[in-house]
Amino acid sequence: MFPLLKQCLGLILCKHTRRLISDRQGKRAAVRFLLSHTRSLGGRSSYLRGRPKSHLQPGVSLVFVIVLLAVTHPVMAQSADDRNPPVQMFVTSDVCLACHNSLITESGRDVSIGSNWQSSLMAHSSRDPYWQASVRRETLAHPSAKESIEDECSACHMPMARYRSKVRNRKGRVFAHLPILPARGPASGLAADGVSCAMCHQIQEDTLGTEESFTAGFVVDNTTPLGQRPIFGPYDIDRGRSRIMQSASHMEPTMAGHVQDSTLCASCHTLYTHTRGPNGEVLGRLPEQVPYLEWKHSAYEGRDSCQSCHMPLLTEKMHITSVMGQLREDFSRHVFRGGNFFMPKIFNRYRNELGVSALSQDLSLATRETENHLQTNTARISFGRIENSSGAVMADVNVTNLAGHKLPTAYPSRRAWIRFTVTDAQGRTLFESGEVNPDGSIRGNINDADKERFERHYDQIRNADEVQIYEAIMATPDGRVTTGLIEAIRFIKDNRILPKGFNKATAATDIMVHGQATDDGNFTGEGDTIRYRISVDPNRGPFHVRAQLIYQPIAFRWAQNLKQQQAAEIDRFVAYYDAMSQQSWTVLASVSTIVR
Repeated sequence: MFPLLKQCLGLILCKHTRRLISDRQGKRAAVRFLLSHTRSLGGRSSYLRGRPKSHLQPGVSLVFVIVLLAVTHPVMAQSADDRNPPVQMFVTSDVCLACHNSLITESGRDVSIGSNWQSSLMAHSSRDPYWQASVRRETLAHPSAKESIEDECSACHMPMARYRSKVRNRKGRVFAHLPILPARGPASGLAADGVSCAMCHQIQEDTLGTEESFTAGFVVDNTTPLGQRPIFGPYDIDRGRSRIMQSASHMEPTMAGHVQDSTLCASCHTLYTHTRGPNGEVLGRLPEQVPYLEWKHSAYEGRDSCQSCHMPLLTEKMHITSVMGQLREDFSRHVFRGGNFFMPKIFNRYRNELGVSALSQDLSLATRETENHLQTNTARISFGRIENSSGAVMADVNVTNLAGHKLPTAYPSRRAWIRFTVTDAQGRTLFESGEVNPDGSIRGNINDADKERFERHYDQIRNADEVQIYEAIMATPDGRVTTGLIEAIRFIKDNRILPKGFNKATAATDIMVHGQATDDGNFTGEGDTIRYRISVDPNRGPFHVRAQLIYQPIAFRWAQNLKQQQAAEIDRFVAYYDAMSQQSWTVLASVSTIVR
């Protein structure tokens, strides 16, 4: 009986059954589904083919009762808790992936919406071990504000589950839905799905682009039942194909241009966090990440949208579905390539622990595409004036931001810096600023050595312990340097490289430059210029001079500061980071020359 029990219990975990039991109406369908499989146990089932019938009959009724109880109990519990719940607003991605996969271009390129999304950070937002560790750290540091912190942090990382709670006048939860597998019920299933199809494609145009829409202030219809709910896309769908989609997803495809507008992305990528005091009281707010506002203050507004870079268009026509698909122009690839190449590596290496379902090769491809995007579309580095005179090599290094926002932008753990080296004719290093240590720290960086201090912005560098680091440094109300979002109230350094057209003199408070870069005349919307002046022995020339712009999505100090609190999520992520620290950075741009 035990193999039979194991096989039947396995039915509970399959995607089809999970989908069936996701609401009260699905309970009856789940029972019918399990009954059909149980009735086949008399010898016809492929699970049990070839076994003697007499050995099967005694266990069937017991197994059926166990499986039935396992299926119905969570649903009954939900019904008792929600006597008059709002309509079901979301379905999980498996409903959509069946038709929006297997999309191959004529040249043989796989551009499947499903597998591209499934290997992206959007799909893994709730599985992100760094995010989980960071939320845990904040709730331990501010226990009286735990519920509010979880609500705030789940709004964009578990948006469907949190929105479901919001319309029920409850706060969103994080740790109640963890670990991701096995899912603990309908809400946890939505939480596990991350930033999913039914989330982004149901956001209405109302208030988008306004302050009201920021920090997950998007609006989703919470009154129209499944079967009639509109789901928005960029194309007009004929009635026949519309009915197919409605049958599969219980949603009505509706053409709406705002899904290709930057304001849609801005609702979660313009994020303010509340600064809290020792008793959980709100002291102010921090513009934690505001790439949309940076973009609006650049030359890119009205020219390039968020989607044009992060969801690149195909140049050839393509079907958007493998079922009766029509050829469409301006097909947006759902790769969501951004600034974090490191996390897909972690998801791939620790896939079993994190409940990752994306294929290993798809995550590897996502990593390569992200790194390629970073290395070709984000920055340029070059030499201006360069000479060897009076026993010194002097070089002006120019850094230009090619992105439509600050570089780096978004979550403030990200940093970029210049590695500048001079070697002699025999290849021996005479000078190096910005070398990366094996643990992911930067040699000479004050902040990596001392969490209470940080590296200043430079317009000229002469010594190896001076490093030009482009970063955002936060401070508490009493001026203490911190990486804690909930205790931070302002930035005391923000010299992240400005996008083209950015005027630092007219920038609003939430996107302004902070620190010495404010008064640096060579730090503008055209880029940054740093002069290196290095003393050398003229007899050891000619000299090879190289400058690299290096980027790290999770800075060493941000990972190490998590250790201030003890918890399983924190210990796990720090162990991941320490094990993979040598893969935590990449070179964005490089230039070299010979100076005689």
